[in-house]
Amino acid sequence: TSTRAILFDKSGQPQHTSQEEFTQHYPEAGWCEHDPQDLLDSSLRCCKAVLEEAAAKASDVAGIGITNQRETTVVWDKTSGKALHRAIVWLDLRTSDTVAELSKNTGKDRFRAKTGLPLSTYFSAMKMKWLIDNVPQVKEAVAEDRCLFGTVESWLIYNLTGGIDGGVHITDVTNASRYMLMNLQTLAWDDAVCKAMGVPKTALPAIKSNSETYGLVKGCGILDGIPISGSLGDQHAALLGQGCLDVGSSKNTYGTGCFMLLNTGANPVPSANGLLTTMGYKLGPKATAIYALEGSVACAGRTVQWLRDNLGIIKNAAEIESLAASVADSGGVTMVPAFSGLFAPYWRGDARAVLVGMTLYTQKEHICRAALEAVAFQTVDILEAMKHDTGLQLVGMRVDGGMTVNSLLMQMQADLLGVEVLRPSMREATALGAALAAGLAVGFWKAPEEVRSMLENAGGHTKFSPQLDAQSRVREHSRWKDAVGRSHDLARWSKKGADDKSSKRLRTPDFCKVASIKPKDKGLNLILKVAAPLPTSVPTDSSFEVVCGDDTGIVTLSVDQHQFLTCEVGEYLRVQNAYACIVKGFLRVKVDKWGKVSQADEPSQPFEVNMQNDISKAKSTE
Repeated sequence: TSTRAILFDKSGQPQHTSQEEFTQHYPEAGWCEHDPQDLLDSSLRCCKAVLEEAAAKASDVAGIGITNQRETTVVWDKTSGKALHRAIVWLDLRTSDTVAELSKNTGKDRFRAKTGLPLSTYFSAMKMKWLIDNVPQVKEAVAEDRCLFGTVESWLIYNLTGGIDGGVHITDVTNASRYMLMNLQTLAWDDAVCKAMGVPKTALPAIKSNSETYGLVKGCGILDGIPISGSLGDQHAALLGQGCLDVGSSKNTYGTGCFMLLNTGANPVPSANGLLTTMGYKLGPKATAIYALEGSVACAGRTVQWLRDNLGIIKNAAEIESLAASVADSGGVTMVPAFSGLFAPYWRGDARAVLVGMTLYTQKEHICRAALEAVAFQTVDILEAMKHDTGLQLVGMRVDGGMTVNSLLMQMQADLLGVEVLRPSMREATALGAALAAGLAVGFWKAPEEVRSMLENAGGHTKFSPQLDAQSRVREHSRWKDAVGRSHDLARWSKKGADDKSSKRLRTPDFCKVASIKPKDKGLNLILKVAAPLPTSVPTDSSFEVVCGDDTGIVTLSVDQHQFLTCEVGEYLRVQNAYACIVKGFLRVKVDKWGKVSQADEPSQPFEVNMQNDISKAKSTE
């Protein structure tokens, strides 16, 4: 929800800081967007502010490291350098139907073996697909090879290095690992996954390591000439900034969401318990890639914001600690903050937030305590999954992020985990990780192990030891699990309500039958069923020929590379704004850049294709 710039000295200590909030846009229920220009402008203002405060100039700065909320997706036009749509934020739910379509026949693990990730609204590829399918300006830019996609660091680096005047279009390997398009073994975009998602590789940024010089700042006044030499997703930067350099070391970041990463070393570890296999970091083009297991929670600090902004229970985030501490327990109240569904280890996009166990005795203090407990309980679920996947018994957990200033929450976390929680005096571990990567690339620091002395010089750690007995811990977790179960499948009740505003604004198209199609017909809307297997390959300059039809006949649908989607015999397709034409004497149905082809649910009146009436054979009478 804000941008920060921090100036670190040689000992790794923050000396000057500037912070600026930017607007959150919620155009529909479950949607969340940022204005890309706000992200860029606030970043520039904060960077310039810390230099002015320090009375420093560009030559005094060794390098810039960038760390960002991952998955948030930006799309822009490479000819103008302007954004084509607001950035879709990582926790946005608009792609729920896309996830359901893609996982209908193959399940949510369709790409997990390659990417380490399940199909989820969380990841960037889903947002890119939605933008291509639903925003005409983006679809047109893709067709004309003008479209550039990226996460926030890509957008910032592109603009900081010149934009349309030579700006570099890159991402780093940690952010790339969250697109759901990168192969974890090759650390390159996977051709098959990109094709299945309909995202052209030409629109994607080049993948770089986390620590190398990507370019020099250009056209930004006081910042010009500074090397941009480090980039990591925020959770990976925190892993590095917390000094989690050894296999088995872990950290948990409490921010808008909650993210726990466990260093698994040079080999990716597949998860059987709902975790994500992801990158840890890669500190140089020739350095060994370090992998991690991750558990992601959608709503942590966001829950506190909801209590403040939506319910008005608290006036500021700091107030929640004193209110929660004023009662001995939550009075039997349990909150499951599934405002954006449940992430790891459940991956239930159909879940919605619940607050259960209230009585007339319940006061706002109990709700505040239940909200803090919910953050801690979600971390317990992730830690248990990590134990099952790795066989490791964690003896302590490093923590960072804005919510760690809440000592009551940290004590709750130690009690419910049953392990020691270590909070560093260095509260800027995420920024330190980005600074460390940038400094290593330009020789400002020599080795990543220097981070450990930086943390000690900042004051070491405050330790929170568990005070809850094992029996009570099990009972409390059972209360939580019961409430989680009650949150499942609640999204279905909002389908006709606020979550489906768009359906009220869109006119239902008139669908025609295959037998009625004539040459030169335009604006055709069809519900078709695939009648023959798709070709195994097609030249890159040609179209896919899909034989499909309805109960009145069959026709051949010509679909270009960008519109093609994987489909099997017997699956239904929804074709919108198509036209009929004669190709080499035979009738074809085509979809231009203004039309759309998508998978469709089985209609209320299923049909079998009439294979006896092939209208494709109707030659032109002209």
